[in-house]
Amino acid sequence: MLNETVARVTDRIIKRSAPSRDAYLARMRRAAEDGPARAHLSCSGQAHAYAGAGQDQAALATQSTGNIGIITTYNDMLSAHQPFERFPTLIRDTARAAGGTAQVAGGVPAMCDGVTQGTPGMELSLFSRDIIAMAAGVGLSHNTFDSAIYLGVCDKIVPGLVIAAQAFGHLPAIFLPAGPMTSGVSNDDKAIVRQKFAAGEATREELMASEMAAYHGPGTCTFYGTANTNQMLMEFMGLHLPGASFVNPNTPLRDALTVAGTQRALAVSHLGNEYTPVCDVLNEKAYVNGIVGLNATGGSTNLLIHLVAMARAGGIVLDWQDFSDLADVTPLLARVYPNGLADVNHFHAAGGLGFMIGQLMSGGLLHDDVKTIAGEGLSRYTQDPKLKDGAVEWVAGPTKTLNEKIVRPIGDPFQPTGGLKRLAGNLGNAVTKVSAVKPEHHIVEAPVRVFHDQESVKDAYRNGEFNEDVIVVVRFQGPKANGMPELHSLTPVLANLQARGLKVALVTDGRMSGASGKVLSAIHVCPEAVDGGPIARLQDGDIVRVDARDGQLTVLTPGAMERPVTTADLSGNEYGQGRELFATFRNTVGTADTGASSI
Repeated sequence: MLNETVARVTDRIIKRSAPSRDAYLARMRRAAEDGPARAHLSCSGQAHAYAGAGQDQAALATQSTGNIGIITTYNDMLSAHQPFERFPTLIRDTARAAGGTAQVAGGVPAMCDGVTQGTPGMELSLFSRDIIAMAAGVGLSHNTFDSAIYLGVCDKIVPGLVIAAQAFGHLPAIFLPAGPMTSGVSNDDKAIVRQKFAAGEATREELMASEMAAYHGPGTCTFYGTANTNQMLMEFMGLHLPGASFVNPNTPLRDALTVAGTQRALAVSHLGNEYTPVCDVLNEKAYVNGIVGLNATGGSTNLLIHLVAMARAGGIVLDWQDFSDLADVTPLLARVYPNGLADVNHFHAAGGLGFMIGQLMSGGLLHDDVKTIAGEGLSRYTQDPKLKDGAVEWVAGPTKTLNEKIVRPIGDPFQPTGGLKRLAGNLGNAVTKVSAVKPEHHIVEAPVRVFHDQESVKDAYRNGEFNEDVIVVVRFQGPKANGMPELHSLTPVLANLQARGLKVALVTDGRMSGASGKVLSAIHVCPEAVDGGPIARLQDGDIVRVDARDGQLTVLTPGAMERPVTTADLSGNEYGQGRELFATFRNTVGTADTGASSI
């Protein structure tokens, strides 16, 4: 039986979304009625489209077989995306053998947040999601495809591709992952070296050696940050093949899953026997399943922005209260770094997503009655892919955890709730994630220190200015101010202060990475400071309460909210490392709680 809260939140989303969802679906139905798009192109247009297709030209010209459009985010600067270099050839060969065709429709940009952390490049990161969506749209606009395969993994990339997929929602969409790199130095050991370096107890050479041992080969970073949260979502929401998310790159099973995904892309196309447009896969129930998965796995807070934007692209309206209400009834079933010591390879070996989906379904926390690219019903995603005679065969997945320190059954969770919480009070709305925060740190009431950039926080730390309980406020970090960069580089500083026995919290209108979480953080504060939000009225010494138990974000100092709004010189955010190219985005972006989107 479906959990009462899950049912209530789903119904609430359906009713709230009805006008925009109905209009969206009507547009998709009209697009689908036209049938395979190639038939409506002129002969000259078709000749242009097929001229580079080599041996596939004749098949394309007959218009009788399915043609897959590949959107690829390949580059060899991102370890997670380097394996995609060889995917198009494998996809084309597989499609040809199945009687279809495949073409690279377009390449889209893909940046690494790990490289740009703490630099001006991070101010372009969130906006890159919208550019990815637009670039994918340009590729698909040639209107010669019956189905689409999306090759992407990392932080803004999957959300951007999902937004684009829904703009072409009459087409089936299959997401093929590259998989995580093999395990290197443990995430915990890596974090220890980072904290020692921040405290001046480790050399840069020691830090570099640790980082290179952690990030050592092709594939996704192995901690449970935004990139791997994206992979979880694609499985919970039915856009991956079952069990595909965490198979390592360049292995026989990984290649076999790519082959199976290509075959499936032809089968679910308008010319196949199981037409499954993405507009029917990504409905309200699919998004609820994704939010439940986010909570149960302790996923990245970045998805509190991305899922809202993704849903709106399909006419579905989510708000942070939906996330908070679902978190209250979703138990935390996984401990993956930074919420534990294991990495995603250990998680996958211990039972992984298939085990978790089975457990959550048994507890009535997931909708099984959904369409997926694998067929009807989410229960298919309790299965494991195995290699047999060179091809994928799905078998029943584990029904018992293989390591209770990493994944737990629903009757014995790590904690009873998912740990995501909406905060509200006279400082506005915010969100927090406490799945990695010890219970004794869930409430912090302390004087604030106010900063306008993260470097100033680190300078104050190096100068020994933090000697008492403190709530660090970093404002003018919202989407309109500077693109809402992640403040992940503050994590070692704040963790060190907490380790000294101080009560510490962070309040910001910026973001924190999915790799953060041991210090209580009220993030995505709305309205942001540049919009005159209450956070812009705070001064050093004001007493603020961040309460993750009761969902409060409140300044307690009398008269604080009657002060004039502080302004800041943001001219330094306008130029350098490409920032001048993004002025239109900063000027038109929406608020964080509506998805921080410019499209």
